[in-house]
Amino acid sequence: ADLKGGLADDSSDEDVPLAARISGGSDDGSDDDESAAPDARSPQPHDPVAYVEASWNDFIDDDIADLNEERGQAVASELGGLFVKCDVSSTDDADAAVAAASEMGPLRALVNSAGIGYAGRTIDRNNQPFDLNAFEFVIRVNLIGSFNMLTRSAAAMAQTDPVDDDGSRGALVNMASAAAFDGQIGQCAYSASKGGVVGMTLPIARDLSAVGIRVNTIAPGLIDTPIYGEGEQSEAFKAHLGQSVLFPKRLGSGEELAFTVMECITNPYLNAETIRLDGGIRMPPK
Repeated sequence: ADLKGGLADDSSDEDVPLAARISGGSDDGSDDDESAAPDARSPQPHDPVAYVEASWNDFIDDDIADLNEERGQAVASELGGLFVKCDVSSTDDADAAVAAASEMGPLRALVNSAGIGYAGRTIDRNNQPFDLNAFEFVIRVNLIGSFNMLTRSAAAMAQTDPVDDDGSRGALVNMASAAAFDGQIGQCAYSASKGGVVGMTLPIARDLSAVGIRVNTIAPGLIDTPIYGEGEQSEAFKAHLGQSVLFPKRLGSGEELAFTVMECITNPYLNAETIRLDGGIRMPPK
């Protein structure tokens, strides 16, 4: 989850950050192709987040929230920010992350980027049902975790002063997936969780319009993340996947995803939308 805070008055001579943000554990690559990670349960820092952080380097203080302490600390140190260990499905952890960001400045933006995947068919080849505990786990992190961080962040934003004549107080960005629309074989849990994120975008935007908070969702397709590994074999696999993209025939980059995140945060007229960022791909059954 990503949170930003902004100044109500930037005319001060003091060196005060324009924004504070919390970056949470990210998708494990399931946005890209869950079949590549049949049991990826360990959220890891998202490269796009790092790019966005760098883009705002002169304007924000960063609060990195993740379960992976080693990588979270590394990103926070690189950006000159603060690391907070956070399970997005925990209300206590979410409150702590929001409080840490709010200490840096008024909370102005959240980017929900925590996510996991668990691949499996509804019934397997032996006609055994999908593990319900696994299904609940994916829903708890991807959907309930996103809602948890969102509600805590919105409550803090609602208590800040508006930043413009429209009464704007902040922006919330959720990370869904092309799998919300084109779920593949074995993606029942993941698609259900991301479809829920898409489904709650409009009603939450309507709820929060009264306090000047915008809500948008991004549904990435095949994005090049560390889940694919490194080396010649990894590059060949990514090139093969890229051929299924309409145009351009390649995986999307973290930078391109970050551009869309920034648009959702900074464009004051963008609200209640789900944006597919996938090069026009429509995922096949498998």
